[in-house]
Amino acid sequence: MTISSLATGAGTLVLAIATFGSVRSANRTARAAERSLLAGLRPLLMTSRQQDPEQKVGFADDKWFVVPGGGAVVEATDEAIYLTMSLRNVGSGLAVLHGWYFHPEILLGAQEHESPEDFHRLTRDIYVPAGDIGFWQGAFRDPTDPAFDIARKALENDTPVMVDLLYGDQEGGQRVITRCMLRPHGEGKWFATVARHWNIDREDPR
Repeated sequence: MTISSLATGAGTLVLAIATFGSVRSANRTARAAERSLLAGLRPLLMTSRQQDPEQKVGFADDKWFVVPGGGAVVEATDEAIYLTMSLRNVGSGLAVLHGWYFHPEILLGAQEHESPEDFHRLTRDIYVPAGDIGFWQGAFRDPTDPAFDIARKALENDTPVMVDLLYGDQEGGQRVITRCMLRPHGEGKWFATVARHWNIDREDPR
């Protein structure tokens, strides 16, 4: 009876170990499959190349701009401040832009981004296909807002500024904040470059 019990116990232990190993292997396989799926949906925005074609960008008040490859266009009036920038999606998934945050100066070092809840929400989603070009656009429309006057003074003085873009994949996840620099280079022209990326919904390497 004792030998039989020991044999049964040993068999149960072996079965438990085998089951545990199988579950761990299945979990690893599932995680690998999930990572592969997410990688296929993951966007990553950069500024476009100077040889990329121009894009015509319109605002809700029928204001239109032609944005060159690798560049940006800004215009400040008494009623509105318009900003738009040419982008390229170097990731493998569709990028859906959600919001933006304006900095009236260059941020150096490891200065962190603002909370996504504090970003200006876009009035419409903007899509940038994988491996293709697109654009971002934003506007200040309330002259009584202190941020309006700050932005206008920076742009009128040809001060380099930064814009943080908030975007994610087509499923609404894998959000990223990309910090872009807009730098004037004479005759009303502006260069656009990318300074940094932050992952919001997954582990960030920094």
